[in-house]
Amino acid sequence: MPNNAHSFRPKARLLVLLGDQLIGSPRLALFELVKNAYDADATHVSLTLNLEAANPSILVRDDGHGMSFEDIRDIWLVPGADHKLLAKQSNQRSKIFGRLPLGEKGLGRFAVHKLGDIIKLITRKRGEDYESVVQIDWEELSKQNFLSDAQVVIEKRSPKTFEEKTYGTRIWIGKLRQKDWTRGDVRRMYRQVTSICSPFGGPSDFEVDLKVPGREDDLAGIPSYQDILERAIWRFKFELNKDGEFSWKYEFENRLKGVKLDGRVADTHATRLLVRDNTRDLMGDSTSVRDKRILVDAAYLDGIGPISGEFYVFDRDKEVLARMPETQLIKLFLDESGGIRVYRDGVRVYNYGERGDDWLGLDLRRINVPAARISRNIVVGAVHLHQHSSNGLTEKTNREGFSDSDALERLKKVVLGAISIFEIERRADKESLRRILKSDTPEPTYSINAPIHDLRRLASTHKLSSTFEPVIARIEAEFTSFQETMLQAGLSGLGLAVVFHEIERGVRVLHSGMEKQLPIEQLKEQTQSLTKLFDGFAGLLRKNDREKIKVSTLVKRARDINLLRFSFHKINLVCPLLDGKAQDREISVSLSLVLGVLNNLLDNSFYWLRVRYPESQGETPPFKRKIFITTFESEGGGFGIAIGDNGPGFVDPPAALVQPFVTRRPEGMGLGLYYANLVMELSNGSIQFPEAADVGLPQEASGAVVALIFEEKKKGEVK
Repeated sequence: MPNNAHSFRPKARLLVLLGDQLIGSPRLALFELVKNAYDADATHVSLTLNLEAANPSILVRDDGHGMSFEDIRDIWLVPGADHKLLAKQSNQRSKIFGRLPLGEKGLGRFAVHKLGDIIKLITRKRGEDYESVVQIDWEELSKQNFLSDAQVVIEKRSPKTFEEKTYGTRIWIGKLRQKDWTRGDVRRMYRQVTSICSPFGGPSDFEVDLKVPGREDDLAGIPSYQDILERAIWRFKFELNKDGEFSWKYEFENRLKGVKLDGRVADTHATRLLVRDNTRDLMGDSTSVRDKRILVDAAYLDGIGPISGEFYVFDRDKEVLARMPETQLIKLFLDESGGIRVYRDGVRVYNYGERGDDWLGLDLRRINVPAARISRNIVVGAVHLHQHSSNGLTEKTNREGFSDSDALERLKKVVLGAISIFEIERRADKESLRRILKSDTPEPTYSINAPIHDLRRLASTHKLSSTFEPVIARIEAEFTSFQETMLQAGLSGLGLAVVFHEIERGVRVLHSGMEKQLPIEQLKEQTQSLTKLFDGFAGLLRKNDREKIKVSTLVKRARDINLLRFSFHKINLVCPLLDGKAQDREISVSLSLVLGVLNNLLDNSFYWLRVRYPESQGETPPFKRKIFITTFESEGGGFGIAIGDNGPGFVDPPAALVQPFVTRRPEGMGLGLYYANLVMELSNGSIQFPEAADVGLPQEASGAVVALIFEEKKKGEVK
């Protein structure tokens, strides 16, 4: 070796650090040992917590294939051994049960140090006539200077622990590092280690039991998963196969005493799943074709799918709980174990679904629409993955979930897309329950703190704070003022929801523009549109803030605001009005509000055209995606603007479309058409959903058609 070349010389304490620092809790440490037993083709693992003994200890025993002297020397004593990773990559399954390894980093066995300072391992490999014994005192080992100085003795002996035809591994852990174990600690440990296999249908050939001698009462009264699941009011199961075909089944079962309401079942097979649009994509900012997709296909599932799942959903409204048995038991269980877990090959991936973990952001997304969306503390659910096909998802070294990646983001979008379908189906049944019980839902609170914070951070990053801080501060102050004004006026939170919906959208457009580093003048124009929107909402309260404007000018403004999006999404705008081939007229309206309506309608069309014509089909001219805008005279003497597209069209009846919180767009608030209807009513007009031919649109406008009809102010066309 050249004189200037040197080897790494790890300190002996590195092994202690691997166990102590990489594993977050004793519960996770035990879970790692259980996973090792699974990888060893064990059918049973017993855990014994001897907490009441003079010298407390933990005993872990499995009936797996065990280890030979060579396995201990060449693998167990080698940090970072990659034999499991290689087996996983080559799809090499275990001999007896065909399991793919759960481990891959070669570090899990060092989790024992999180539990105690002394370990005694006894193991016998299937087919061998001896057993091996290893004893390690981590405290003494760490006193050695370098890792190469830390010697471990492996003893071979005639079987004493695994006699006759028994095989497996026994690990005794002493000098426990956690001195005091509360009843809550024990119960949480029980729930964690016994949930390694999915209660929804995990491996039937693997089970775990936990014993706590002398403290059996600590485990008394813990309900089984099945007992709780059978009490759920709603059930939802879904499956997404490798080709991206999506099937689901929804069930509502009325379990309330004294409430007459029929149950309901709905299902769909071999359809396509919609996922949340990229929130940065408002201005056409996206990193890849796959990232832009809102329709799941085989390519979208690369590295994560196929995927299936199930949700058991409850209702915590006091009027509902009052009519269900053992409500306290249900509430306690949901508080402790509510959430959506992840299982791979039927074995749990921690820490998804643990108390305090909200990997899908369910609680945050529910804040502004509590009646329509679910939170962690009303759902018990599972997402099922396959080890081999989900190789894009890598577990973190600390064993707390998957590493951040594009694959993880796609998994989240898929699960949230399935949840959105459930929430759409649940809405009607929940409303029926509410009407019967006459339960009151507390008014939601609306805050733009999060988008404003992101806007400030981005402005600072691009050195735009001095230019835009006054505008950002005004947006913040104006929104707060609106909250106070609307509450003083006795207006419902729903009106504020509309304001929130529009202002947040405007803030996100500005945010996207900053990210794309658009010219300052263009960004200033966007801020002016946003501040004018506040002026328009002031008109909602005053109802007399109107101006006269030509319809052609209004439509041109809407088109110009969205020019980048038309171009980016390859959408062809067909608008005879702007070509002078349709009649024009002057109308008296609140410009910013009606402009907001047009932007909402265009935004809907942009989204659903991408559903009808996915990226792989809509990228090259001639553009298949089309939006049509024209004008017409209504039968009632009004003057209308008709907006249509060649997308999939509406599914819900017109009366439902203008109701608040009705949406089939994943993660949508369902306020766009409600807002449009409100603005048109305040403008002495109306919103309608006619046939294309009835409003002068071509037959090609076969998708959604919306007509905005304004009260006629003058006879004849204004030139």
